[in-house]
Amino acid sequence: MKEIFTLQNIIIYLIIINIIGFAIMYIDKQKAKKGKWRIPEKTIFIVTALGGGIGTISGMYTFRHKTQKLNFTIGLPFITILEIIGIVYYGFIR
Repeated sequence: MKEIFTLQNIIIYLIIINIIGFAIMYIDKQKAKKGKWRIPEKTIFIVTALGGGIGTISGMYTFRHKTQKLNFTIGLPFITILEIIGIVYYGFIR
């Protein structure tokens, strides 16, 4: 059976989830400008927790979206840093 969790597949996944994170920040900003239905904040945190932290943080500052909310300016980087520490610990040290 072919291995699913290859380095190549993990890299592809991380690229895709970060593009999604960046895109949802853009979409939510556009919807906010138009006063339309918004993407729930919970969804943004879930995408970040699934590995899309770089994308969501980049989108937050590129589009100046949610930069006034402490939950986002502290929460998104905190989740991302924890994930990086986990990857380093389980991937290289252990």
